[in-house]
Amino acid sequence: MKDYIEERVLELAHYIIDTKSTVRAAAKKFRVSKSTVHKDVTERLLEINPGLASEVKDVLENNKAERHLRGGMATREKYQHTKKTPRKTKITARRVVFCLRKSMGRVYNKSRK
Repeated sequence: MKDYIEERVLELAHYIIDTKSTVRAAAKKFRVSKSTVHKDVTERLLEINPGLASEVKDVLENNKAERHLRGGMATREKYQHTKKTPRKTKITARRVVFCLRKSMGRVYNKSRK
């Protein structure tokens, strides 16, 4: 294996362990693809330093376990900033009759109990 690849692998491993970052964040930081980061920390690091590889594996497994929570938080954040606009319903005679029957049904059902 070439020297610059070994250096990158070790730098990636230390970065992921220190910051507990995801593969995507590490790829962005080091300007390489996610698949390169993944291959570096799962396959190449195992050959270079197995102890460090197990630490990185623990961090990546933890990130994988938390992935669904992060997605939910991102969705929540996205929709908290948007205002709900009330839907405009077309008022028709049929809708008025439906609403009257519905309200009468509630009153009628309450009085029967």
